[in-house]
Amino acid sequence: MEEKNHKTHILILPIPGQGHINPMVQFSKRLASKGVNKVTLVTIYSINKNMPKESGLINIESIPHDDESPPQNIDRMLEWFHLLVSKNLTKIVEKLSDSEYPVKVLVFDLMATWAIDLAHQLGLKGAAFFTQSCCLSAIYYHMDPETTKISFDGSDVSLPSLPLLAKEDLPSFIYDTDLYPALRGLIFSQNINFKKADWLFFNTFNALEKEVVDWIRPRYPIKTIGPTIPSMYLDKRLKEDKEYGLSLFKPNSETCMKWLDSREIGSVVYVSFGSFATLDEQQMEELASGLMSSNCYFLWVVRATEENKLPEEFMSKLSEKGLIVNWSPQLDVLSHRAVGCFFTHCGWNSTLEALSLGVPMVTMPQWSDQPTNAKFISDVWQTGVRVKVGDNGVVNRDEIACSIREVMKEEKGAMLKENAIKWKKLAKESVNEGGSSDKNIEEFVSNLQ
Repeated sequence: MEEKNHKTHILILPIPGQGHINPMVQFSKRLASKGVNKVTLVTIYSINKNMPKESGLINIESIPHDDESPPQNIDRMLEWFHLLVSKNLTKIVEKLSDSEYPVKVLVFDLMATWAIDLAHQLGLKGAAFFTQSCCLSAIYYHMDPETTKISFDGSDVSLPSLPLLAKEDLPSFIYDTDLYPALRGLIFSQNINFKKADWLFFNTFNALEKEVVDWIRPRYPIKTIGPTIPSMYLDKRLKEDKEYGLSLFKPNSETCMKWLDSREIGSVVYVSFGSFATLDEQQMEELASGLMSSNCYFLWVVRATEENKLPEEFMSKLSEKGLIVNWSPQLDVLSHRAVGCFFTHCGWNSTLEALSLGVPMVTMPQWSDQPTNAKFISDVWQTGVRVKVGDNGVVNRDEIACSIREVMKEEKGAMLKENAIKWKKLAKESVNEGGSSDKNIEEFVSNLQ
């Protein structure tokens, strides 16, 4: 790619979670490819040791900490991370600014809203990086309990630039006010970023969320810069960018690919609920039975800590139809010719991956942004179907099997596949030379001189 010389140094600060680190690492690579002299990812020691020693285009700076790993509870982890960064960021900036290229900008995770004040105190510009959709941010903006004039009583909600949203389409923090109170506070405090940040980067692309992007852009300094997945799966302009570079779990790569290679084109359902979501035993049993009775092959990612929830009867019949692994190389799996659909909780990163690779989805959202993502997947982008939840809060096996067959074997599935391919093309165009995300990154870099 064309080299440009912008004498500056950018720090990237994600919170320590895979779904936050991976997209920010990819954005870092894009910045470096545009000629930014130095881009440094700042992360905690226990994450850094799982990353490759040589990270190509970017540098990695580790924040030392006493504990072997951060607290597992989300609320405690976020508070712990805030304190850790507050104690160490000044030293890190001073250390890195001794080089030829002093630090000028801190790009921080949207949930680390306190980082904008730290950046400005250190004389740095601050850019908030949103690891969620523009639509979700617009919902939080309009329904912030501190400022909103909208009273939510459980009926449908009409908001500017968004489709009509039912209760089950809203992010869980809107109505589940007791769930992770510290996290919920940070979720709503992200509106601070709109008021204080010098730039707002969104991991999305213009065509995907045109209406809401057009609504936000005249009001705030928003830049869409996604989808942030490795270049090999999109424009292929970053020759060495073939993977994220971080996996908190060791993927069963060889096992997955060998098994998929032996299956017919489009015959496999890939099932994954990410690195955090957990299902109770009843829901695991219903999912297992639904997968088996769908009469489709399936590759199911079940983390080691969740395996004990699988029914014995199911495990004894598994070899007939399915493969279970503790972790998978998700991009390689989703791009494999044998995969016909993605059964997912539809976290934003997984949603973008499926859209960028042209894979239709069956969505079973669990919490946070997932219900909203599922709404757009099924009703707006029309690249998947959403399972119906029973009165007891459980999705039953028949619903699971029917939803899979609808995508894999029925006429609607062909339409969903066509739409998925359309979004794949638009995702690639956005990051390719002259695309909307590519131009937004170019514009940001050019203004740093």
